[in-house]
Amino acid sequence: MVFTRDRVGQLQEYLAGRFAPWRDAAAARRLLQAPVRPSRQLLAVTAEEVENRRHLVLLDEQRAAYELVMRGVRWADQGRRKRVVLVSGGPGSGKSAIALTLMASLARERRSVAHATGSRAFRKTVQRYARSRPFDPQQRTAPMFHYFMDFMNEPPDSLDVLICDEAHRIRNRSTRGDRRGSKPQVQELIEVAKVPVFLLDDDQVVRPNEVGSVAMIRSAAERLDLEVDFVHLGAQFRCGGSPRYERWVLHLLGLAGTRPYAWAGDESFRLALADSPQQMEALLRWAHDGGGSARISAGFCWPWTEQPRGRQLVPDVRIGSWSKPWNAAGDHPPRGIPAGSYWATERSGFEQVGCIYTAQGFEYDWSGVILGRDLVARNGKLVCQPAESHDSAIFDRRRQLPGQNAERLIRNAYKVLLTRGMQGTMIYSVDPETQDFLAGLVPPARVPRAFEAPGVARIVPPTPARPSTQDHPSGQEAGPVRPDPVRPHGDQ
Repeated sequence: MVFTRDRVGQLQEYLAGRFAPWRDAAAARRLLQAPVRPSRQLLAVTAEEVENRRHLVLLDEQRAAYELVMRGVRWADQGRRKRVVLVSGGPGSGKSAIALTLMASLARERRSVAHATGSRAFRKTVQRYARSRPFDPQQRTAPMFHYFMDFMNEPPDSLDVLICDEAHRIRNRSTRGDRRGSKPQVQELIEVAKVPVFLLDDDQVVRPNEVGSVAMIRSAAERLDLEVDFVHLGAQFRCGGSPRYERWVLHLLGLAGTRPYAWAGDESFRLALADSPQQMEALLRWAHDGGGSARISAGFCWPWTEQPRGRQLVPDVRIGSWSKPWNAAGDHPPRGIPAGSYWATERSGFEQVGCIYTAQGFEYDWSGVILGRDLVARNGKLVCQPAESHDSAIFDRRRQLPGQNAERLIRNAYKVLLTRGMQGTMIYSVDPETQDFLAGLVPPARVPRAFEAPGVARIVPPTPARPSTQDHPSGQEAGPVRPDPVRPHGDQ
């Protein structure tokens, strides 16, 4: 907010509405000495936030983005020209927190607001959380959540605000059954709202038909003769508040323009190399059984048998003697197995391996990532082998041809998988040369003392270190954090 000399009175009102009229030294001391506590998972507060807006606090650029949207709403009331709000940021930088805070504020003002995404899993899971709350037995929040394609035939400016979350998943055209949009999908989304808002990360495009990017949305707005308000979210709050880890991932995957380097450590985030999938599962199961959230995900390098065999999923992901099934396909799996859309949020999802389409948009405390043979180390860096992928978006096995931008999509997919964990990430590669390469960059997983059980060695994850102020976005001490994820079929 900017207040010029002729708005001194408004500045006083603005501050008076946000500060108590009395001093409180004890409160100031508590603020300055308080540790940064583990954040609650986004989905766990979604419903309460939409109804009450009591849980999420926006900081720095997040707040700036929020204010730009609210300003756009006021300007629309005054008949001023439409502007597009574009917000870019990496995993966990607060894009969805901005979306939920906006929805809460606008709903309280009785504005017509909608949230749109291209992910079936994310939309269904958010709706499910909202339905489960006692304040919403009639599913009042359900109409607020949509797919990008839902606005094909809506009249212009029929919404006050449309929030396009994960806008990197925008497609060229909307399609529903036999119907196909007559104009680009991004144009439909811009035109349907008085204030269109796009939240995205250019490095999370994982399918060839996903065309959303900062440049594309800017270009679409310019063609419609509209100006763009752009905000970049620099802070990174998911991986224990460790921007150091996110930078390391970008360098590892060749997305930062330089070669990988050894992980130097960060007291707010743990990274380790497992020596086998068995060790990875044992460490993560300990965290899972202890009440935390943990998941194993993998590159899409194994076939996927969608039909269960009786009451069990087929263990398609096989590494030596170790095997696990992919998460369930569809919404009607055998009893005791979560539907694909809920792999990340139901505790029984730990028993399956998730893939990029399941994990994207979600988070969990401890993340295990298995690198398949589609990404291997050769001559000191990671290179892509699209022919090793079983994802038809990456490699067409019938024609033996890689898809469009296959290498970039593989790297982006692993970037998503490697940034799901909030307290720590464990890595394992099925390729021996790659495993050796990673051993020079990542410390080995620690296997402390065995428990006193007769003949049973129980493996425990590393104890979180003392909080550190280094690289934390707030500049304060950062303690360890906790999260939870979901799957591919039916993305819209």
